[in-house]
Amino acid sequence: MDRRTFVKHSSFLTIAGLAGTLPLRGHAAAAPQEVRLDYAYYSPTSLVLKKFGWLEEALKPSGIGVKWTLSQGSNRALEYLSANSIDFGSTAGLAAVLSRANGNPIKSVYVYSRPEWTALLVGKDSPIKSVRELKGKKVAATKGTDPYLFLLRALQVHGLRKNDVEIVHLQHPDGRAALESGRVDAWAGLDPHMAASELQANSRLLYRNVNFNTYGFLNVTESFANKYPEQVRQVIAAYERARLWVLANPKEASQIQAEEAKISLAVAKVQLNRTDFSNPVIGREHRDALQAAAPILLQEDLVKRGTDVNKVVADLIDTRFVQGIAVKAA
Repeated sequence: MDRRTFVKHSSFLTIAGLAGTLPLRGHAAAAPQEVRLDYAYYSPTSLVLKKFGWLEEALKPSGIGVKWTLSQGSNRALEYLSANSIDFGSTAGLAAVLSRANGNPIKSVYVYSRPEWTALLVGKDSPIKSVRELKGKKVAATKGTDPYLFLLRALQVHGLRKNDVEIVHLQHPDGRAALESGRVDAWAGLDPHMAASELQANSRLLYRNVNFNTYGFLNVTESFANKYPEQVRQVIAAYERARLWVLANPKEASQIQAEEAKISLAVAKVQLNRTDFSNPVIGREHRDALQAAAPILLQEDLVKRGTDVNKVVADLIDTRFVQGIAVKAA
């Protein structure tokens, strides 16, 4: 994240005081005893929020506790949401669309980042120079995550389909290990593991496309959103406090990322340098981008035939909660 990024967005506004004062329409239940949410190494904002305890601070006057659960990838966060073991989960946008299309009743209510967090990597000594050369090769990816969907889209634009490669389904850290040990020919990586592999193992970025990296969404179960709209607002307000702190304190944010993810400071800086924290207000921009990307889900038979993916995207994105709490720069 360069200095110009912070100067550009120094005028951002957060109105955290609105949380709890602007109720949404409709009946809301009494406050929950506990708010359960995840934190993830691919979401630096969540690490900052967890470290400083700002959500605990906001909810304490209401007697509401906070429980944190680590998500290793979008697939894990979505599994936790589906199993009702967390109320809020951090995922990639297209992964959330896939999950909702397959029956997971979630709402995306906030954008915690716009990252370039995934790319296709090969080993430092690999002879592979193009995506087309992956035909017949082994590629590690974590099914149901942005890197997995990035892989499918990258193959598609290079004239290949998923059956043209052997996808080895591994969690992100295991995918990195498989690439570096030579057990796979390529890996659909995810930061910070991707950045670490670049710096520490000299793994090479084979294919990058920032437009194939979908947004980082904060999702909430529909049941929680319907019962406790004020707590949804409070969570978003706390995230806003963390996001603005990251923008104002990039060096310190990198240090927190390094400590929490147990990575070097250099790796953390690479990750944050390719992460955009500028627009947290979920809305048309994100809906349009996901509707443009969603056809891959049908083309690769990841959802039932006949699924109206545009409607799935429209139903997923809920703009009500973020209004008045977070705004992007003019």
